[in-house]
Amino acid sequence: MANTVQFDLVSPERKLSSVAATEVQIPGAEGDLTAMQGHSPLITTLRPGVLKAVSAAGTQAYAVTGGFAEITAGSVSVLAEQAIPVAEATAAVLDALISDARQRAETATDKAAADKFAADMVALKAAVGA
Repeated sequence: MANTVQFDLVSPERKLSSVAATEVQIPGAEGDLTAMQGHSPLITTLRPGVLKAVSAAGTQAYAVTGGFAEITAGSVSVLAEQAIPVAEATAAVLDALISDARQRAETATDKAAADKFAADMVALKAAVGA
């Protein structure tokens, strides 16, 4: 397929995707972005959100809790702290992640960042529709 980038998504538990994608929508910590063939090289951190890869097979969507994305002219590599296919992101799974984020916020030294992470997790649940 012309005008594609190699998209790879891995988490510590498993490799979730490796496809030729026409675009990859990334929830970046500094704002959402879409990577396509010819994108300028970039490394960014992820915030909790929905990552989507559009390919000839359709759109694959994943709930990610954070991590890093490296974009080059011909590839997008994402190393996610946690990643779950949206189809597997049930309300119970997301509620557990939100609860964990809130517990960590209670004892965090950077309270503002921890509270933002917990709020982003709640927004992730809403975005997934769980």
